[in-house]
Amino acid sequence: MSSFDRARIEAAVSEILAAIGEDPAREGLVRTPSRVADAYAEFFGGVGVDAIEQLGETFPAPEGVTGEPVLVRDIEFRSVCEHHLLPFTGVAHVAYVPSDRLVGLGRVAAVVDALAARPQLQERLGDEIADAIERGLDARGVLVVLDARHDCVRTRGPRQVNSSTVTVSSRGTLTQPADRAELMTMIGAAREEH
Repeated sequence: MSSFDRARIEAAVSEILAAIGEDPAREGLVRTPSRVADAYAEFFGGVGVDAIEQLGETFPAPEGVTGEPVLVRDIEFRSVCEHHLLPFTGVAHVAYVPSDRLVGLGRVAAVVDALAARPQLQERLGDEIADAIERGLDARGVLVVLDARHDCVRTRGPRQVNSSTVTVSSRGTLTQPADRAELMTMIGAAREEH
């Protein structure tokens, strides 16, 4: 992340601590600005990263594979809500119907990681994942289901500690509910296994 300004983050955290009435020089807080900068470097490491590049090299789909979906379930992710700068964590289920190219399954998780590592909204995150898979693989169809727990809902305001939010983003052949029903069933089966 080339534009990451560690000194500026540390100064801002010190100012926040002072603004809430704390002493940034207090023994327990003196290293907090540095720790927050370390965390932010990780949390926001996807800012400016091209998600399509995370797909890496693709390879030709074997004959007979191009019409059938590929589903990667339970990709764990964490992101930061852009409204309150609090984390949200969950799982992504990503399916695509290949045209003539496939990608290593770990590369799908790399796309999720890159896009989640920036200030986000869950709805936009799903759309960005779907767009990257569709464009990067020239996929015939894409389905992204995200199920996440938001700390901004769990720890403040309504304090709904057990709630989760599910969003769906789809492209191409997987935009019609009938065309994605089997995938949704397989995703639901993953939840029952846990």
